[in-house]
Amino acid sequence: MASTQTVQACDLVIFGAKGDLARRKLLPSLYQLEKAGQINDETKIIGVGRADWDKATYTQEVDKALKTFMKEEIDQAIWAKLSARLDFCNLDVNESAHFTKLGKLLDQKNRVTVNYFAMPPSTFGAICKGLGQAKLNAKPARVVMEKPLGTSLETSQEINDSVGEFFDESQVFRIDHYLGKETVLNLLALRFANSIFVNNWDNKTIDHVQITVAEEVGIEGRWGYFDQAGQMRDMVQNHLLQVLTMIAMSPPSDLTAASIRDEKIKVLRSLRKIDHTNVREKTVRGQYTAGFVQGKKVPGYLDEEGANKTSSTETFVAIRVDIDNWRWAGVPFYLRTGKRLPAKCSEVVVYFKNPEMNLFKESYTQLPQNKLTIRLQPDEGVDIEILNKVPGLDHKHKLQTTKLDLSFSETFNESHLADAYERLLLESMRGIQALFVHRDEVEAAWTWVDSIIEAWEKDGESAKPYQAGTWGPVASVAMITRDGRSWNESETPLE
Repeated sequence: MASTQTVQACDLVIFGAKGDLARRKLLPSLYQLEKAGQINDETKIIGVGRADWDKATYTQEVDKALKTFMKEEIDQAIWAKLSARLDFCNLDVNESAHFTKLGKLLDQKNRVTVNYFAMPPSTFGAICKGLGQAKLNAKPARVVMEKPLGTSLETSQEINDSVGEFFDESQVFRIDHYLGKETVLNLLALRFANSIFVNNWDNKTIDHVQITVAEEVGIEGRWGYFDQAGQMRDMVQNHLLQVLTMIAMSPPSDLTAASIRDEKIKVLRSLRKIDHTNVREKTVRGQYTAGFVQGKKVPGYLDEEGANKTSSTETFVAIRVDIDNWRWAGVPFYLRTGKRLPAKCSEVVVYFKNPEMNLFKESYTQLPQNKLTIRLQPDEGVDIEILNKVPGLDHKHKLQTTKLDLSFSETFNESHLADAYERLLLESMRGIQALFVHRDEVEAAWTWVDSIIEAWEKDGESAKPYQAGTWGPVASVAMITRDGRSWNESETPLE
């Protein structure tokens, strides 16, 4: 087992302990951290909620959750260690006086309090007020919050202000789980530790970049939330812009949280504004209709349970993003995300420019582009496509594309590749903010996204329909085709 000496002793307080996020993600991640020996021996885990539970009941509920959501059999020795850490506090977050009960379970002198808000953002202000009034907010106490925060710059600022009244920025850990994925973390090493990329990562060598986050599923019973948010607020403002900053940032001076965040913020502030003058040219919004996904018939968005039949909320977004700085001038970034698409995949594809002179024009009037594909899910890894000569006696130099594949699970022979939540929970307990999102990043992203949403509302154009099981509206293909390019999947169609 790994040493836990560098991991601080904590009181990990999970607000919303009965909820879906805690049961599906946090508890299995804590089990894996326990298995890896990454939790300090003195650390306690305290569930918080309105349920009339005691320690024994909560322990039973955690056991049930692990048996339901773990993909492996529970090791009883590991469970014995994890279950010994558990406690429960019956608490209504809207009753500040209740927080004194929580305080009695904490050891602020010997353990760092890490408060994980696995609850809706509308409750964050009340939780922070309760913690503050009970004097449970003094450094080094921390709060961990799930994005997205708010539905606009204004509402995001309101939430951040309510938290900031009791916790300063050094105590706030905003989670975007994409930043905990192994392939996203590997971007720093890939880009800044390898001279082949360090010296070839700008507009001199890169033609364009595509970022796709595709989902097979629909809204899965989340109509009330999703119809208010839409794909732009739910995915673009949240995950896609964070991935874009990791691809586009300039080298930081070091790997500290402050240096990495500074470079990401510079990228967000350099995004060219999209407004009513160019929104139709630069964006496409769509809404899925009935169709087939993986051979199964699925309803359209307006036919989902609880649907508002007149809703114009987008379930698909495609955007051409331009970054106005010296590194990326003239290099478009194409973002695409949607529900009810043919496959679940998240990937970044970097297309490199062709050589200025084609020596192989007898075989190819135009050479296929080299491309670097970074797969975020489902099969995390990296591959590079290059051109090789086909072996043989032909006097012509016939070329073929060869893929150099780096698959994490195969290359590193890992039986367990750490889940994003495992890493982010561990980093929050360590107190390292590099993988978390600064308030300035959140607000810069909202500023850019709000302009697009306002332009859509002003423009009045409806979301374009696309059949479930396809890659979105035809207009999204037209948008990239106008630039003489094509989406990655159209070159390698699904079987």
